[in-house]
Amino acid sequence: MPTRRTYDQNCPIARGLDVLGERWTLLILRELVGGSRRYGDLRAELPGIATNLLAQRLKELQDDGLVDRADLPAPIGRTVYTLSDLGWQRVLPILQNLAWFGVDRLDPIDESSVSPLNGFLAGILLGFDRVSATGLEMTCRIEIDGRRFEFAITQGRLGRANNQPSVTITASAADLVNARLGATEAKRKAALRRIHFDGDQRDIEALRAVFGLH
Repeated sequence: MPTRRTYDQNCPIARGLDVLGERWTLLILRELVGGSRRYGDLRAELPGIATNLLAQRLKELQDDGLVDRADLPAPIGRTVYTLSDLGWQRVLPILQNLAWFGVDRLDPIDESSVSPLNGFLAGILLGFDRVSATGLEMTCRIEIDGRRFEFAITQGRLGRANNQPSVTITASAADLVNARLGATEAKRKAALRRIHFDGDQRDIEALRAVFGLH
């Protein structure tokens, strides 16, 4: 396996880029924010990555403690990759800020082809407010066009889900994107009205505040 390249500079940015700066690395981590993924799932969602390069990147991320690998027992009998607790702590803020940096550079969105992951990134991750999340401990589930996302809000950050959800959100990817990025206020409000929240009303209101889904 090729040796990982390094900037060989004793600088926090350079050291961070030694881990995250290689091609495809952040996109692999983006996929794992959406939950456990099989190797084949990652290949399907990252067209253009060579199979040996994907294996190399996953191995590097495991060595760096950002990704966990688990071999599920029979009858499932498959290997899945998940974002580790350290990955949730360190990688999520980077992905959120990078998404905000790139959002103005998006091509016009075709609502018929918005993926569940893009709905999650736009509707949930972009809106996460650490200040509003302070002191809140909650597990959430989001059903987006048939794909399930689960995470916890803990210690003012997003983390891996470990409990049953307190609140479940059901929405289309297009509505989540438009609730955040719709071209007009009327379009944003209409999309938000179609997003369904299920749970204790106080938890729902807290969740709306944390993600700016008022």
